[in-house]
Amino acid sequence: MTKPAVLITGAARRLGACMARRFSEDGWHVVIHYRGSADAAKALAASLPSAETVQADLSDDGAAEAMIGQLAARLSDWRALVNSASVFEHDDAARVDPAIFTRAMRTNAAGPVLLAQAFLAKAQAPGGRRVVNVLDQKLWNPNPDFFSYSMSKAALGMATRMLAMAHDGGDDRIYGLAPGAMLPSHDQQADEHQTSGRMNLLQRLTQPEELADAAVFLAEGHLASGETICVDSGQHLLSQPRDVLFMARGESDARG
Repeated sequence: MTKPAVLITGAARRLGACMARRFSEDGWHVVIHYRGSADAAKALAASLPSAETVQADLSDDGAAEAMIGQLAARLSDWRALVNSASVFEHDDAARVDPAIFTRAMRTNAAGPVLLAQAFLAKAQAPGGRRVVNVLDQKLWNPNPDFFSYSMSKAALGMATRMLAMAHDGGDDRIYGLAPGAMLPSHDQQADEHQTSGRMNLLQRLTQPEELADAAVFLAEGHLASGETICVDSGQHLLSQPRDVLFMARGESDARG
């Protein structure tokens, strides 16, 4: 293996798959993690010049750490980990759903942190390792929708800063990458996304490829550890009282 390797969690579909294709275009060996989307993951891997798939339930601490150990044992230049996998389920400030909260915190916060810690302890890369944690513009532009999800991303954002501090002074870098409304989400229809996706300062649809470009840039380690890049056409600079999914539906109702 002469190519630098990257593990992207949740890479079988959506934003993770877009990042996998972009890393591949830039000459990386891509490890595509999936939980249940085996067919999509294998089809994506088959379409790339240097790729493989791994399966793990990231809410299972033992399975996640075993995956890291197995990859570290055979990847000689495992340079980057992109923590992209997440769950996005609705609850709100009126009442946190305990089951949704548990899934969000384990998959969106605890899972990525455990993966990052194991990766930084075991992976070998001559030029240092890079961790890219996918966050959310909601951390700067909060609203009470998707309450447990937002709490979990806030926890991961703080963990990103603390991990960067813990690894200060070496060759390793830990970054945050915060997308805005980019693809239809939850139960949203494609036409609804055409409205909600433009609720940003530039009033444009932010493309998944822009996020993928930023992920590759961070994996190259040009910025100081602990930095976060927002890729959202300025959405994080606004103050939006609800998730844009619901704001778009409200606008449609008003017009109708």
